Amino acid sequence: MKLEVRVPTLSDSVASGTLLPWRKQVGEAVARDETLVDLETDKVILEIPAPASGTLVELRQPEGAMVKADEVVAVIETGEAIVAPGPAEKPVQPAAPAAAVPTVAAVSPAPAMPLPVATPTAASATPGASRREPMSRLRSRVAERLVAAQHSAAMLTTFNEVNMQPVNELRQRFKAEFEVKHGVKLGYMSFFVRAVCQALQQFPIVNAAIDGTDIVWQGDADIGIAISSPRGLVVPILRRAQTLSSAEIEAAIADFARRAREAKLTLEELSGGTFSITNGGVFGSLLSTPILNPPQSAILGMHTIQERPVAENGQVVIRPMMYLALTYDHRLIDGRDAVQFLVAVKAALEAPDALLPAV
Repeated sequence: MKLEVRVPTLSDSVASGTLLPWRKQVGEAVARDETLVDLETDKVILEIPAPASGTLVELRQPEGAMVKADEVVAVIETGEAIVAPGPAEKPVQPAAPAAAVPTVAAVSPAPAMPLPVATPTAASATPGASRREPMSRLRSRVAERLVAAQHSAAMLTTFNEVNMQPVNELRQRFKAEFEVKHGVKLGYMSFFVRAVCQALQQFPIVNAAIDGTDIVWQGDADIGIAISSPRGLVVPILRRAQTLSSAEIEAAIADFARRAREAKLTLEELSGGTFSITNGGVFGSLLSTPILNPPQSAILGMHTIQERPVAENGQVVIRPMMYLALTYDHRLIDGRDAVQFLVAVKAALEAPDALLPAV
């Protein structure tokens, strides 16, 4: 019996995807739930599995094709017999030099004369050589959203700095016990997430959003954590972060980072969110102005920790300092609320015992 392999259901915000290289070819045996091909969408890479065990007898769509939900991409003949494909059964595949053409056409208008695609090795071997490759769907979508945010929101950024010594001392005191008990390292992100959640309770307008002519007040703090992946920037969501313990936050972020590297994040994990945190400090950034992640109204930027001279009690001392940046939509959030929100985050981090109530 022949079974059709269909594109899985996509989210409302994702209309289509691009097929990556097929893992199986016509005539090969496949097992039930074995991944046949990966589907790259604007947000994640989804696996399209075999609906049953059998033999792959037809590829309806080639690598690089743009497909929609429930579209048939292949056909499987169930049963144990494996039939070698004849010439007519082989999918039509373009010659190697033209393999990139369907993908380019799916993302941007194709040039009149396709340019040869040089490999990184060839490009580096020839001085002055350049190469061309299609932008991934994820990077295209990120670019589109960032430009849209610039045009649709009245973005303004306010800055402050925080003395990280209290957090450093608390981490040093409890990190060994924390890791033994919870099986995850005690990092900085749990302190920042909990500090943000406390500040959002004091200033709920920072957690709100504009929808047409309405203000949407959010009941939960669904915090997006910006993570750099091989495919580009992704922002998985910590749902109801205000209810999570430090251990749950650290474990969730570590899991997000691992699965972002493996392209295993789901559409649901990347959808929604009421506020975002981005940490340019892991790359050495001293100061930046983060861009909003629409429809959210604010984003907190963390930066590198740098020892600097500061005044304390009339004395100049050296302290590990971090600049904080809060970019917010001035259409909704007044400067007073934005500044006071950032001051509340700073105050919580400089008295962090309440942020780690139970190790």
